[in-house]
Amino acid sequence: MLQIDRVTKCFSSFVAISDVSFEIPQGEVVGLLGPNGAGKTTLFRLIAGFLHPDKGQIKPVGATRPSIGFKPEHLLYPGDLRVNEYLRLIANLSTVSRAEIERVVSRALERVKLTGAAEKRIKACSKGMRQRLGLAQVLIGRPALLLVDEPSNGLDPEGQADICNLIRELHADGHTIVLSSHQLAEVKQVCTRVIILNQGRIHYESSLVDALAIRPHVTIQATQDLEPLYAQLRSLHSNLRVDGSQVILVDEAIGLRRQVMQMILEAGFDIFHVEQQRATLEEIYAEVVR
Repeated sequence: MLQIDRVTKCFSSFVAISDVSFEIPQGEVVGLLGPNGAGKTTLFRLIAGFLHPDKGQIKPVGATRPSIGFKPEHLLYPGDLRVNEYLRLIANLSTVSRAEIERVVSRALERVKLTGAAEKRIKACSKGMRQRLGLAQVLIGRPALLLVDEPSNGLDPEGQADICNLIRELHADGHTIVLSSHQLAEVKQVCTRVIILNQGRIHYESSLVDALAIRPHVTIQATQDLEPLYAQLRSLHSNLRVDGSQVILVDEAIGLRRQVMQMILEAGFDIFHVEQQRATLEEIYAEVVR
């Protein structure tokens, strides 16, 4: 759909984005992660066309550039307007024909489950309703690509779950979505690809399936501290770690789990738990950002 090719963006002497390249494939939900100041918002504004790269280019994959809907993290609404009045204003500013405005506004309200609040003044809306209104706004004109910055920021768990369901519905409806979020649980629920940005550069990019399939590890939990066996266990493999009463086997060391358990039992210790896991998104994020 879109290719970001060696893009750099500076503000005076500050380099916000440095030599960033990746592709937004059609039909994907791309999670853009990173700490505050990593460059996520600048990248969103570059993709949306509000900023222009100092170097590199953002170009369509194919003949035409996709239409784009952008919901920034912070939206400033005219509080005295009613919800439907605001969306009519947005529709009038977009490519929607006058004859279609009422139908388009009604459809957007229905899509984000705000039909019952159509006559409500925006200043009386809750934060969750305002987040939904922001999503309704980007749906005006049915853009092919949605850029959604922190859609569940500040919401309670129920509100976050509602936003996740809505993102999944929009994806199922055919939209390609780039989503920025600090809620890693949200990313795992809705995203198909993950990009981790830090200090203006991409440090990690993968499909979510591949990301969570890497670095399997086995944890063997003994009933007491394994300090007396530390040197003996550590000599078995470099990917074996002893942490108190736990032995953690990573990658190739997993094949030694029977030998490790036998060594622990023969030394007079008991084992009460053995668990095999994959890497979590939280672990991947922490390692990349560190």
